[in-house]
Amino acid sequence: MPKIRTHKGTAKRFRVTKNGKVLGRHAQQSHILEKKSPKRKRAFTGVQEISPADAKNIKRDAPYL
Repeated sequence: MPKIRTHKGTAKRFRVTKNGKVLGRHAQQSHILEKKSPKRKRAFTGVQEISPADAKNIKRDAPYL
């Protein structure tokens, strides 16, 4: 059987913890920032856990993360 190829774009954007949780950037932080409050923009920094439904797709795209 051939190996499964890792989707490189997915591999660059997400990481998986030891317990199998998928972490990624918070959404809404890349543009149209002028109308968002500083408090809201600060909340977008760092990483957050990806929802289980999305994590399933990410793990399929990048099985060796």
